[in-house]
Amino acid sequence: MKTWLAPAKLNLFLHVVGRRQNGLHELQTLFQLLDFGDELAFEVTGDGRIARVGATQLPDDDLCIRAARSLQKASGTHLGARIHLTKRIPVGAGLGGGSSDAATVLVALNQLWHTHLTEDALADIGLSLGADVPLFVRGRSAWGEGIGERLTPAELPPQHFCVVWPDISVSTKSIFSDPELTRNTPRIRIPSPFEGDRRNDLEPVARRRFPQVGDCLDWLGQFGAARMTGSGAAVFLAVGDDKTGEKLLQQLPSPLRGLVANGINRNPAFADEPDGV
Repeated sequence: MKTWLAPAKLNLFLHVVGRRQNGLHELQTLFQLLDFGDELAFEVTGDGRIARVGATQLPDDDLCIRAARSLQKASGTHLGARIHLTKRIPVGAGLGGGSSDAATVLVALNQLWHTHLTEDALADIGLSLGADVPLFVRGRSAWGEGIGERLTPAELPPQHFCVVWPDISVSTKSIFSDPELTRNTPRIRIPSPFEGDRRNDLEPVARRRFPQVGDCLDWLGQFGAARMTGSGAAVFLAVGDDKTGEKLLQQLPSPLRGLVANGINRNPAFADEPDGV
């Protein structure tokens, strides 16, 4: 069976620039895909059933299952699948694991089921599952606006990252619903060579509500400009090379965990897929 990478992502910055009447937040961000992620493989079945194999810590109706069922409904196929998921991205870390898995299910089964939906159609299905899913459907590092679904592909320079996270899962809803969250950061022009304050507006709230995130930021911040990705709990630091990152990880205090990864501009698992099919 072919193995598909479901890459993690970093938000190189994340600004909250407003709030819609429906309560959703308007964002501006820069998404960087990583060469680290979950792995998925698929067995097509003829009985229409959807099942996941592996990742027993996830609920039975996780985003992988919901994505496959949504594609079934949109395409009218009577085929099913057994989804083999090897989970490497920590849950609740702001690295996009669930969204990336769902997107990979959509793209892979669209090919394997010969349903021939366009990339735009898959992104629309993805948006119904989560704001970050369209990013991973398109499989490219990108500038993001709106709730994160308005994407402009970005060709980012090669970069190595040290990524560290505490042993907690952060609730995105709890961060965005906090009354002290800053929601009026001035908009910038996207895309542009933005070199201003590349902060994450969610960091102060995450620090206060989840002290372990603050501890993580403080530890990694000893070595450079550490920032949180998404709503946390993971934080990251750009490093000169993999060896530098590995040396940092050798000093990592318990119970923090970490990895070193490279930024990529395109999901290699999608590189052979024809655009728009």
